[in-house]
Amino acid sequence: MLPTGAYGTWPSPIDAALAASHDGRPEYAGTVGDEVWWTEPRPAEAGRRALIRRRADGSTDCVLPAPWNVRSRVIEYGGVPWAGTGRAEGGPLIVFVHFADQRLYAYAPDGPDEPRPLTPVSAVGGGLRWADPQLHPDRGEVWCVLEEFTGEGPTELRRVIAAVPLDGSAADDRSAVRELTDGNHRFVTGPKLSPDGRQAAWIAWDHPRMPWDGTEVMLADVAEDGTFHHTRSFDGGPEESVPQIEWGTDGQLLFASDRSGWWNLYRADPHRGAVALCPREQEFAGPLWKIGLSWFRPLDNGLIATIHGKGTTTLGILDPQTGELVDVAGPWTEWAETLAVHGSRVVGVAASPYSAFEVVELDTATGRTRVIGAPHQDAVDPAYYPRPENRTFTGPDGREVHAHVYPPRSPDRSGPEDERPPYVVWAHGGPTGHAALALDLEIAYFTSRGIGVAEVNYGGSTGYGRAYRNRLREQWGVVDVEDCATVAAALADEGTADRRRLAVRGGSAGGWTTAASLTGTGVYACGTIIYPVLDLTGWGSGETHDFESQYLESLVGPLAEVPERYRERSPAGRTDRLTTPFLLLQGLDDPICPPVQCERFLAALDGRGVPHAYLTFEGEGHGFRRADTMIRALEAELSLYAQTFGIDRTDVPRLELKK
Repeated sequence: MLPTGAYGTWPSPIDAALAASHDGRPEYAGTVGDEVWWTEPRPAEAGRRALIRRRADGSTDCVLPAPWNVRSRVIEYGGVPWAGTGRAEGGPLIVFVHFADQRLYAYAPDGPDEPRPLTPVSAVGGGLRWADPQLHPDRGEVWCVLEEFTGEGPTELRRVIAAVPLDGSAADDRSAVRELTDGNHRFVTGPKLSPDGRQAAWIAWDHPRMPWDGTEVMLADVAEDGTFHHTRSFDGGPEESVPQIEWGTDGQLLFASDRSGWWNLYRADPHRGAVALCPREQEFAGPLWKIGLSWFRPLDNGLIATIHGKGTTTLGILDPQTGELVDVAGPWTEWAETLAVHGSRVVGVAASPYSAFEVVELDTATGRTRVIGAPHQDAVDPAYYPRPENRTFTGPDGREVHAHVYPPRSPDRSGPEDERPPYVVWAHGGPTGHAALALDLEIAYFTSRGIGVAEVNYGGSTGYGRAYRNRLREQWGVVDVEDCATVAAALADEGTADRRRLAVRGGSAGGWTTAASLTGTGVYACGTIIYPVLDLTGWGSGETHDFESQYLESLVGPLAEVPERYRERSPAGRTDRLTTPFLLLQGLDDPICPPVQCERFLAALDGRGVPHAYLTFEGEGHGFRRADTMIRALEAELSLYAQTFGIDRTDVPRLELKK
């Protein structure tokens, strides 16, 4: 018989430092010869991204010491920041982007030399940035996306596909960079070269579309001298999203498209047009938030490794001739948008509700899967981990609302029979994104103390088809708020949660939903708002970066046509409705949701007597990456809930709430 303890008061070995040390996940897996490489977070090293190498003998090491930080800032969210190739002599050759100066570097890790720069530094605006590199050592070049600022403003820039010499001649000479496209498209991905080297394909789109709204597949003939000719649009359009393309070994182009209402896989047949390979009401791709993400890869034998699912994802092997899809065995419920193949091997990054993201290898010849990198190790007894419930609720107009519900759980305590636990509703960022069904120690931080968490995949989320995504068109601040409130109210109505002790929290777009919920509903007792959008008019007229600068055209409506909608929905314009305590967390170096949004919101709230705290963090941008930042933020959040819900906790610093 477990001892009873009031919800929220339970002791837990999962402290904020432990949760922070496990934040982030491996990304951008690739192969270099017989080796597997990827990037990995280092919260304790100022949040840098390390480049990890797994050698053929199974040993693993970090290739570049601190302060090297392998991360691109193209479209601010970045993209694939490295590429490599095996060499007959001297070992592998790697090119990578260093976050601090955004230069492209070349490095032979088995040689005596330090990384050498391949690209120059620009004094204009945000400088020169690079992403999604493709190495062509036979040409002596690396082809990649170049993002170049033409002025000081956040939207004064251009993007092209460019060829950078590997000999370092462009390190101090911008003119040595060869531009392969004309810059007519606002956004491009890196080029994919056909097996015979005669064609290049890439994805492009323009404002006001986002890549999940509509993209074009571009093709060009590649001349002997490496120049592009006869550039043309091959597929896609304003209402068709193509987030990934690949060349099959037979020279045919494979691509993911949502033309059916779901991101499915297609082959470009010269006689039959686009041929669906496995038509299903499932997603075989996702939103292109970063340049170069991958959900599928063709194998040498003609089969296709593909991530797919509805709500959750798995890895399968598809026979494109028969449409047969065989899923791999294993516990994983979420596969990240990165796949690599080499011979019969497939490498990905996957997690489950009981294991964090780890690098997983599938050998298609044997069907065997194994963890080969960043292996999950239980930091505490797994009995402290929550057990999620994958649920669907009924929202306004009978619409479905999907959520992962994490009830409080501890091997040391149970709650009183006459008490219902407090719950925090989590609104994910995006908003064109989704909450993954994967172990998150930040969630366990709360559930192991007796506070439940409900992650809501509100209308607009990915993973449930285009119609579900499109629910948010011109309804941001309405549908997302209603769906989160639906889940909160349902949990209270069924007796799962204490109606008087409901909170809401989220970062980025989730920060917007949190603030909109606190100023637009009476459901929650408090909330945690993290690097949010708070003023639509300001954010939609020059206060954010280029990639999302016209996102609101679809999320809210054209600013020129519905300016009053921007004012009415903005939390900054309705602070008179805010009565509940809140915590506001903001990175001071955030180019996406800048601090001015928070400052304007707090100025409008001044003198109203609402208890709140505003914590800012030097050196943090959009998404906290440093361990000390995450520790302070998590402890402050717990203190907010403890004070608001009347929970006695002395194991975290008391958050000072001002009025």
